[in-house]
Amino acid sequence: MIRIENNKCIGCGICAENCLAQAIILEDKLPRVNDNCVYCKTCINLCPKQALAPGEKAEGIVGCHSCGVKCEIPPGRTGACKRYTNIDGTLMRNRPLHVPEKTHPDIRKLILSRPLISAVGAGTAYPDYKPAPYIVREDIEGVDVVTVVTEAHVSYSSMQIKIDTNTHIGSEGAKVKRNGKTIGLVTTEQYGSQMLTIGGVNTVKGKHGQIAVRTMMELGNQEVVTLEIEKGPVLELQVGRPPVIDGTADTKMRVGCGGANIGLFASHFKKVVDEVIVLDHHIIGLYTEHPAGAELCNYRSGVTPIGRKSTPGRYFGEPGKGWGGTAVENPIQAIKSIDKEIAWVGMRILVAETTWRKAALFELDKDFVPQEIPLTPEIKELVEMIAGNCEDAKVSALYYAGVGGSARAGVTVNPIKLTQAVHRGDAVLTIGGAPTYVFPGGGITFLADVEKMAPRPFSMIPTPAIVAPVEYTIEYSKYKEIGGHITAVRPLRQVLKNGWVTWFRA
Repeated sequence: MIRIENNKCIGCGICAENCLAQAIILEDKLPRVNDNCVYCKTCINLCPKQALAPGEKAEGIVGCHSCGVKCEIPPGRTGACKRYTNIDGTLMRNRPLHVPEKTHPDIRKLILSRPLISAVGAGTAYPDYKPAPYIVREDIEGVDVVTVVTEAHVSYSSMQIKIDTNTHIGSEGAKVKRNGKTIGLVTTEQYGSQMLTIGGVNTVKGKHGQIAVRTMMELGNQEVVTLEIEKGPVLELQVGRPPVIDGTADTKMRVGCGGANIGLFASHFKKVVDEVIVLDHHIIGLYTEHPAGAELCNYRSGVTPIGRKSTPGRYFGEPGKGWGGTAVENPIQAIKSIDKEIAWVGMRILVAETTWRKAALFELDKDFVPQEIPLTPEIKELVEMIAGNCEDAKVSALYYAGVGGSARAGVTVNPIKLTQAVHRGDAVLTIGGAPTYVFPGGGITFLADVEKMAPRPFSMIPTPAIVAPVEYTIEYSKYKEIGGHITAVRPLRQVLKNGWVTWFRA
């Protein structure tokens, strides 16, 4: 159980606010620990005055090893994650295993998932009160299919850009610029990737809307685009290709954060080195303290890496231009301190970044000072093996938009019925032939991968707006039910025979 040192406590309430076990309550502005405490150490890590410390352990506790937190759960109590309860000395899951019901594949849905034609090159029905330029029909394995297509003028659109790199390109919210004009922002980082948002209606309708739309169009058409990040690097981006950051191509993305590296390769580290620090500006890993390393080697090294400790063997890093996207320019900086009472002369410490393009080996001399030495052949082989597990880096783009506007009139006289049909799954929305993820809730808001679309799917008009290829595919009977333009339906074979068409691999 946690012990509170009242002479240090200032009654800020941070411990009570963040206790997942509801084990800390405030009484007269001072915290009190009850018997729900599972020693998850959240309060210790967050207390600004170091007023909390380990106390006496309750009788009958069971240690949980399902994650790095390692709760110590008293009888009848539940861990911080609420998944495990100590029942008579055994940790029991609180929920049964959930298994999807077995169902037979729905051939109809599979057939409707691909449009009969894409809208690329179809033209538009603008100003939208008349039927879409192509409404085609064909029987496919007994399913009477209709696809309605139009190249819609979309102002309410943006593009989500995923950049595979461990290089820190800018803080969340930093402005993304092209030729000095703001057209987007840096958003939340994802696993091994940096994320940008380009456009959005407020940017599109602003004074730099033309530049934003042109950038979305060119990225969506897989052209090369150069962007600048506020107080950050210059990016040369092309969908499907590695990002170029400040003139250098970043060809590999990390195999995992520092902690994940330890979990993935702990058994290999044991054979060749005493301690490993994997640098990452998200989570720095320390081998012998991480649960994977602790189980394998069963000793402490006395080494503390840079970073703020999260759970055993995992330390939060800070971004920079050095190794692993941290501020470490020289690998010796990765070693924050060494406890001479625990470490030993001759100990070997391997420091690497998460892509393993950089690695350095240190050995403790008689004064416990790390001295860099050449990588051994065994360690070189290990470095090459882990580096070989890093994926090729590339730039990806998702077109993110809403098609709830006037273009629906080209599909049906009842626009609400089209929206409802899409959400029910009766009508399937594709963009340039590519599948979409349609967001729940009102309207028809979607994401679509530009690499899965027909070649060069986008154009633009100086409204400004993207011209996007939009397709709705639905059974003929359902199309009649939603008020579709039945008199405008044409057989697919007629369109293919008389039209100017080209084929692409969907």
